[in-house]
Amino acid sequence: MPPLSPPDSQTVDRIVDELQNCRSILFVTGAGLSAESGLPTYRGVGGLYNSGETTEGFAIEEMLSGEMFQSRPEWTWKYLRQIEEACRGAMFNRGHAILAEMEHHFPRVWTLTQNVDGFHRSAGSRNLIDIHGDLREVRCTKCPHRVTVADYTGFADLPRCPQCAEILRPDVVLFGELLPDARLRELKNQLREGFDIVFSIGTTSVFPYISFPVELAVQREKPSVEINPDTTRVSNLVTYRLALSAAVALDAIWTRYNERR
Repeated sequence: MPPLSPPDSQTVDRIVDELQNCRSILFVTGAGLSAESGLPTYRGVGGLYNSGETTEGFAIEEMLSGEMFQSRPEWTWKYLRQIEEACRGAMFNRGHAILAEMEHHFPRVWTLTQNVDGFHRSAGSRNLIDIHGDLREVRCTKCPHRVTVADYTGFADLPRCPQCAEILRPDVVLFGELLPDARLRELKNQLREGFDIVFSIGTTSVFPYISFPVELAVQREKPSVEINPDTTRVSNLVTYRLALSAAVALDAIWTRYNERR
């Protein structure tokens, strides 16, 4: 890892000071963390569709919407498959691994992620709220059938359920769809219990439910950290900010913390 600048090194020291006294941590993660595994960030699974309209003449958000899935599911599947192919062969990185290690070290650690690549679980995180779902979890739109897949190899253009022949879909939240009740409940329960420190990592924090944990930390006078090369809607709220890539910043924090143990 490259050496940190003196200001960043000082910020890392202050964050480690906070961690010395922490028993509970919430990590909020976005596409910037998985980008270091080689995934496109799509403007979020990005860069994949920055050119604007798709070949069908619709914006990518429209193609990946619940409304489009209802009317033209084969179109939605076309772009879901492209996103899955962009993720294929990639794996979790040092940043994901550090969050899993920290979960096993501190008494209570949770991760709220917008990412649908499943890397947090692969890295070993168990207290996970994957609020937008997981591309590898595929379910029937009618019956209880569901399956975990390594990738979409062998799927038809419009995959159908082997049990009832209805259309299959990844268990992810499409644009315009509601967030899953069970995951929202878990998030509310954990936020109600509270955290000693909140990290926002690699996310633009544009969704209210992603920025809210930082806002809540501010209200409760708890420290918060943003790790992001770009400024976001929470940049002016957090206690500490590292304008670094996720893996570099997390490795510096975790290395410094372990040096003091």
